[in-house]
Amino acid sequence: MEFKLIAIDLDGTLLNNDLEISPRAAAAIKTAESRGVKVTLCTGRMYASAYPYAQKLGINIPLITYNGALVKNSFDGEVLYEKNLPLEEARHVVKICREFDCQLNVYFDDKLYVEKSDYWAKKYAGRVNVPLHEVDDLLKFLKFSPIKLLAMGQEEVLHTIREQLSDRGLYITRSQPHFLEILNPEATKGKGLAAVVKRLAIDRKNVMAIGDNENDIEMFKYAGYAVVMANADDHVKAHADYVTKNNNDDGVAEAIEKLVLV
Repeated sequence: MEFKLIAIDLDGTLLNNDLEISPRAAAAIKTAESRGVKVTLCTGRMYASAYPYAQKLGINIPLITYNGALVKNSFDGEVLYEKNLPLEEARHVVKICREFDCQLNVYFDDKLYVEKSDYWAKKYAGRVNVPLHEVDDLLKFLKFSPIKLLAMGQEEVLHTIREQLSDRGLYITRSQPHFLEILNPEATKGKGLAAVVKRLAIDRKNVMAIGDNENDIEMFKYAGYAVVMANADDHVKAHADYVTKNNNDDGVAEAIEKLVLV
């Protein structure tokens, strides 16, 4: 198969557990690009959090961020695709999360807002390297549609919240065991990837997607070829055309070397 675009997830995929890109992975990406294969990042992270990694890799292409809710050029800031969460739904989620005393991140204008800076909020902000903006009351703060909401907490609590929101017509997915992402139904990695494919004027069958979690499934379904990390759960691996090594053992590099640089 001829690949013209590789879309790579960050956490648990391109990044090892120290949140770093290995020299081998960076070299494989650079070599692929030198052969005319475009490479982009396709992540649940904020654009502000993904952009530094794109800079390190020298990627000059639209980045798929917020699980596909925002696709934005890394070189000139042009927005290709944007789907915010309807305000009424966002306010409903705030109320539900309050019932369960669950930490909630609100993303607006590529900034992270929280009502309380607790353990989960500080841990998250440190991981993605973005500042926390505290507000007194998220319901009062929310006057415009946010781009994404992220509930954080114990898995059983998040499962209950997910059930409570199941009839709202939202896109709800997991990016980590303790993260529940709540977005516009048109904000998926598959939709975001489609926007990049359209801009590049290529066929989706020539796209390779590499990821490790539930929120990657939609891009696996869209792409012509799905590579799943060894550290993924079995229900995610069920969507794989190829299972590579884990994120601490250069799984991304191995996949690119074996499937693209041949």
